[in-house]
Amino acid sequence: MTRYRMLAIDLDDTLLNSRLQISPRTKEAIRRARDAGVHVTLATGRMYRSALPYARELELNLPLITYQGALIKEVATEEVLLHRPLPLELAREAVALASSQGHHVNVYLDDNLYVGKLTPEAEKYRKISGVPIYPVGDLVKLLDKRGVAPTKVLVVGEETAMDELGEQMLDRFGKTLHICKSKPHFLELSHPEATKGHALDTLARRWDLTRDQVIAVGDSYNDLEMIEYAGLGVVMGNACPDIKAKADYITQSNEQDGVAEVIAKFIFED
Repeated sequence: MTRYRMLAIDLDDTLLNSRLQISPRTKEAIRRARDAGVHVTLATGRMYRSALPYARELELNLPLITYQGALIKEVATEEVLLHRPLPLELAREAVALASSQGHHVNVYLDDNLYVGKLTPEAEKYRKISGVPIYPVGDLVKLLDKRGVAPTKVLVVGEETAMDELGEQMLDRFGKTLHICKSKPHFLELSHPEATKGHALDTLARRWDLTRDQVIAVGDSYNDLEMIEYAGLGVVMGNACPDIKAKADYITQSNEQDGVAEVIAKFIFED
């Protein structure tokens, strides 16, 4: 049996194929790893409620890393093990800046998704995430009224526009928020310590594991911290070249069951 005792897997473009499904081969590989005593969890930018159906499909009863690491929540008991929301005042400023430029903005409060209005971007996001969306008009007013720090803020737009906005956000909030792109058209803003790497470390310590015993599998910029943290950082074959450059190992694509390959090669040494 291999030394690896924990496996953290990103969802979109990693575990899931283009139809947002987990292949039978990958399901069987995860079941085999779980039955062998490996702690298998999901590490995703998605909301907890959006990741939960996939965890149940895989019969995972461990804590899930969600919202890029801002929320770790136990599946079996729904206990919140970690929650690192954005500071409320910084969230207000960031939402106001993105909204003033006409970008679509998602605000996440209490595992619910709020938007200003139902845009095409909102409808596309709803289909991907499988969660309801609540249009509330002015998102800054929502934050003021609720007085609760959001778990995450996501801005959706054309790739070049998100690159430009990302630079503005880094100039303004680079020392106080974690800012990254999870997809070319998704700009994510979260607590500075709300990363998949920090969350992975939290769970590894919970299970008395060292980072050398951890495998992390991902495909995008928001996976870099956990790829760099893990003893074995794996990048999918469908990732872009600069993400692949950070990998200890490059597996097959999400359409070719890359996660199953990793489990066979490194956990069971098949």
